[in-house]
Formats: sequence, C-alpha cells, structure tokens
Amino acid sequence: MKPNDLPPAKPWTLARRAERMNPSVLREILKVTEQPGIISFAGGLPSPHTFPVEAFAQACAKVLRDDGRAALQYAASEGYGPLREAVAAQMPWPVAPSQVLITTGSQQGLDLVAKVLIDSGSKVLVETPTYLGALQAFAPMEPEVEGLACDAEGVDPDDLAARASGARFVYLLPNFQNPTGRTMGEGRRAAVSAVAAAAGLPILEDNPYGDLWFDQPPAAPLTARNPDGCIYLGSFSKVLSPGLRLGYLIAPAAVAPKLLQAKQASDLHTPGFNQRIVAEVLKDGFLQRHVPTIRALYRAQRDAMLAALQRELAGLGVTWNSPEGGMFLWARLPQGLDAVELLPLAVARGVAFVPGAPFYAGPADPRTLRLSFVTATPAEIDRGIAALADAVRAAQGT
Repeated sequence: MKPNDLPPAKPWTLARRAERMNPSVLREILKVTEQPGIISFAGGLPSPHTFPVEAFAQACAKVLRDDGRAALQYAASEGYGPLREAVAAQMPWPVAPSQVLITTGSQQGLDLVAKVLIDSGSKVLVETPTYLGALQAFAPMEPEVEGLACDAEGVDPDDLAARASGARFVYLLPNFQNPTGRTMGEGRRAAVSAVAAAAGLPILEDNPYGDLWFDQPPAAPLTARNPDGCIYLGSFSKVLSPGLRLGYLIAPAAVAPKLLQAKQASDLHTPGFNQRIVAEVLKDGFLQRHVPTIRALYRAQRDAMLAALQRELAGLGVTWNSPEGGMFLWARLPQGLDAVELLPLAVARGVAFVPGAPFYAGPADPRTLRLSFVTATPAEIDRGIAALADAVRAAQGT
C-alpha cells in the first residue's frame, strides 16, 4: 500500500496533563535577544567567561585515559559514587552519600519531586513571585498552587502558618532568589523552619545560587535545621557549567527510594561521563579557588547596573532592590505602566528584560520585571539601562 492510499490519520488524543504544559515565556523572550544588536538582561544564564574550560579539558583527558570504558557505559541511577561523596561532604549538616541523588540538572529534581509528592488537586505553596521553572515542573501533576505573602526577605511566617494545613510541601529559594534576588536572613529562616516543623509541612529547598554571595555568605540552609523534613536541591550549573546538566537532590530516607525510582523511570541515569568529569574537576579544592572569581565578576556587574539605574532612571518612578548575591535584580515600574507592554518598546531601542508576570502563581503584579546583570559588560549595562530609561519615558509619554 502506498502512503497516499492510507486512510486519513486520526487526531492524536493528548493526556489531560499535556494541556497544562506551556512553552517557557523565558525561552520565547530569549529568541528576541538573538536579534543583532540586542543587549539582553533577560536570560538566566551564567556568564560563559566563568566556565573553567581548561580544567574541563584536563579532566576529560584524564577520565578517558584512566576510566574511559566505564565512563562511556551505562551507570547507576543514584549517580557516580565519588561525586555523591563530594556533594555530601560539602553540606553544612551531616549527609550520607546514600541520601544524594545526582540529577540531570536541578530542574530534573523539581520534576522528580512533583511526580512523587503531587496528586491532582494537591495544595502546593510557593513564594510570591517564584521560579518559573518550578511552576512548569509542578503543573503537569495538576496541583493547586498557592502563592504566599512575601516581603524583602521572602515568605511571611504568619501567612505560612495560616495556610500550611493540607499542603504537600512549600517550595522555597532562600538564597538570592530567582526572580527577585532577595535573601532570607537568619531570623526569617528560623521562623519559617519552626512554622513548617510545627505544621508537619515538608520544605523543598532550592539553592542554585547560594555560592554566589558578594560580601558575606548567606545563613545556613533551611534543610540544616530539619533534615528529615526537607528535600534539598543543588546545582553545578552556576559554579561550573550549565551545559553539563548536573544537579543533585538530598532527601531523607522516608522519600529517597521513591525519588530514585522516579529517576530510573525518567532517564535511567545522569550521564556518567559528565559526572566523572565534574568529580575530577572538584578534586583538590578547585571550587574554593574558582568560585571567588565568579563572585568578583558578578559583584562588579551588579554594581555597574545599580549605578546605571540610579543615573538613568532617577525621577522616573521606577524602584529596584540591591541583591546581596546571585544573578538577578527585581524592579517595579511606576503606576500605570505594564512590563509586558514596555518590552517591545525596549526591544525597539536595543535592550531586553523579562516581565515579572510569569513568575506569579496567582494574580501577578504587571509592573514588575527581572533584570539579569551577569552576561553583559559594564559598558553594555550602561547602554542597556539608558535604552530602558528611554523606553520608560516613551511609555509615559514624556
């Protein structure tokens, strides 16, 4: 039978969860930034100048020379033993390597937790605003996601206490949060941990940016205060390279086996070759030497953006915060402006940002926007913020 003789194809029937899968707003915006001449403050990408290319080249050669056949073979779903041991050893609370699951980026950790802990209709609590990738990971499991009241230090403990009942978990990013750049202080962490423990509410703690502090390290992780009540996510993307897609998950014994089973069903294992490369790079205290160079670079770029904002946007009614680390700064437009409507005006002037609305689980503040300062030079930051100010003036009709 020839293809033209076949009966018409029947339409595909999509699963209900597929209807909840939507394209990433950030990815769509990044397409705009690929236009020639656009200065992008939009992407959540680390600076490629921080990637330790030479260290990777040496590690690749050594792994292939000493352990090449094993590195290129299927591997254990839990992850490469020496890498799991290295992750456990760097945690500021006692962690057994058996608690560590190596993931294909920390994004996979969010996906695994969603599959294991969320049923259709489950209540999940998140910050306001929160990481868009987490909302996307949770959505196919059909939860009821509620945004908690937040201030400059994150979640309001009183609101958390009032809404904890019946929730499967609360998802938090205490350090240099994406998208706002805010950080929980010691007092707030203690209060949030106490509320969660008293309510029997598990915490999903996501910490991809914790090593990127500028003046002083953040307070101890929430997980360190109640390890049996928390799942902790970490990543090598921001301190080594996102292209390797390596993250990790630390879970208590009560839930770790199910997360491992979900991992096995998802992708069998994270690439063993990549794991061996990172394990080799981490030897001899490499991160202790490398990460300070990232902090110095990002701090200089943050300072350049803060100075440009003060210079160019003074008097326009725009407000912004001053993050103590990480990659992002959060701004708010004056009354009457909308960040989504401002974006094409900015792009026309050669600069891009991310509107804040997609980061909200509930009603969004349309005046908010995220600015990333780590992939632009100080000169580009100066030009980009000047262009942004010009777009704001155009939107105001001034």
